[in-house]
Amino acid sequence: MGQLWRIVRIVRLMVRHRLDDLVDGAHHSRLLALARFVLPRPPVALAALPRGERLVLALTELGPIFVKFGQILSTRRDLIPPDVADALVSLQDQVAPFPGALARAAVERGLGAAIDARFASFDDVPLASASIAQVHAARLPPDAAHPGGREVVVKILRPDIRQRVAADVALLRALADAAARFHPNADKIRPHDIVAEVESTLENELDLEREGANASLLRRNFAGSDDLYVPEVIWSHTSVGILTLERVHGIPVDDLAALDAVGIDRVALAEKGVRLFYEQVFRDNFFHADAHAGNIWVDAERPHDPRFIALDFGIMGSLSERDQYWLAENFLALFKRDYARIAELHVRAGWMPAEVRMDELEAAVRTVCEPYFTRPLSEISLAEVVVKLFQTARRYELTLQPQLILLQKTLLNIEGVGRLLHPQIDIWAVAEPVLERIWRRRRGPRAILDVVRRRLPGWLAAAPDMPQLVHDYLAQATRGALELRVASDDLRRLEQRLERSQRSRLWLALGVVSGLAAIAAALLVQHGAASTSSHAATWLGTIGAGFAFWRAARRA
Repeated sequence: MGQLWRIVRIVRLMVRHRLDDLVDGAHHSRLLALARFVLPRPPVALAALPRGERLVLALTELGPIFVKFGQILSTRRDLIPPDVADALVSLQDQVAPFPGALARAAVERGLGAAIDARFASFDDVPLASASIAQVHAARLPPDAAHPGGREVVVKILRPDIRQRVAADVALLRALADAAARFHPNADKIRPHDIVAEVESTLENELDLEREGANASLLRRNFAGSDDLYVPEVIWSHTSVGILTLERVHGIPVDDLAALDAVGIDRVALAEKGVRLFYEQVFRDNFFHADAHAGNIWVDAERPHDPRFIALDFGIMGSLSERDQYWLAENFLALFKRDYARIAELHVRAGWMPAEVRMDELEAAVRTVCEPYFTRPLSEISLAEVVVKLFQTARRYELTLQPQLILLQKTLLNIEGVGRLLHPQIDIWAVAEPVLERIWRRRRGPRAILDVVRRRLPGWLAAAPDMPQLVHDYLAQATRGALELRVASDDLRRLEQRLERSQRSRLWLALGVVSGLAAIAAALLVQHGAASTSSHAATWLGTIGAGFAFWRAARRA
């Protein structure tokens, strides 16, 4: 019954904010039709607002979990109209704080000790309060490194937040059922997939140890960096519901007046922001996926060599090695305006059906990109081009994984921050050399050698079994060939060629084994761990590999 009344309240808000036009064209439910008839017409000023702004107001009125839902929905530009996505980005996750006494009790439960035993001081008034958690300032007890006690911030989950999230997610599932039934574009919007993504994101944000691990890895990736600083996690004061971080001080990246007042070089900072995106995605394969202005500060102590300070590590992204490869190649082709290559990559990556006509796909890509290239490069939005490409590709049954959509949203955020700091920034000129340098390093000889070095122990462990495996395979294949009982001279000659082919495969396998031995010895030599016998093994392995390959080639 409680859920029914909440649904009725949502319907009332939809009608009051004229959001029923979001499902226009569908067979409207009787409840919506009745609500339209019974409820008073919305105020003229409210009805005149764009639908995205009306949706923001309604979600804010529904409460913090629905605000979080709207924030997550704003990342799915592949599923919702651009005007609605743009409006949802403006949602502010600020809610009334819960009392300091409850925060203290939560900290004591989470850390298993009295708060005075773990902290020298703890501020009951929160620094910030959001839908999932709120943050309090505190100070650790003095130690040798920090005689006055180290300043920290303590992030605390809201009381009963898990029960509230479970109830609201159940309600969202019910609404997804209704949307799947009545919305004319339900197959494209995929409401159940959206709710599943919201549920997964919320579950991750409810585990503050996971967020701490994210922060720790990002900090390690940028240790000693002049471009990005990540606060240290205080693991001794962290649990599933409590996250304690080093307290940092900086200027919000969107406070341009404050940045100018301390003399921050905004041009250098904007270019660093673009470089950081490509380093996180293609160098480290671990990127901050919630990099809006509220989560990025600027270190005020380095005006001429500024660096960013990252905050809030609840939403992070990574790509499979396969997606990383195809995405990097697509970016490089886009930088070179190689439309045929972009079309080819989309098909080879499996993002497009194999039967799509390549000339049509190339023409569609060209139609999207060419209008942008008539502008000065400093006015071209790379993020906008990528979004348009994805939208165009949907006509050809484009299939994108959620992590690629998350990456697209991150690119939009980063480019937005870059243009906020420096409106004339040439995103293309900054991005292309960074990606090319990273990608050369990732695909070059040294990287391949590193892969071989990592995998070599496994290969060597399997080496004793390789001759038997080769023997069993060739014996089975040979038996299959020798079972041919034919009278034709032509087919007998074919049988003889098959037998020679099996022997060639044996020599080829021996060549592979010898080559692996040569590589192993070479690596040992390179690292100074080899004796004279290792040098000899290198030469013998190389000679053996060459001889085996020569015999295989002759017999083939």
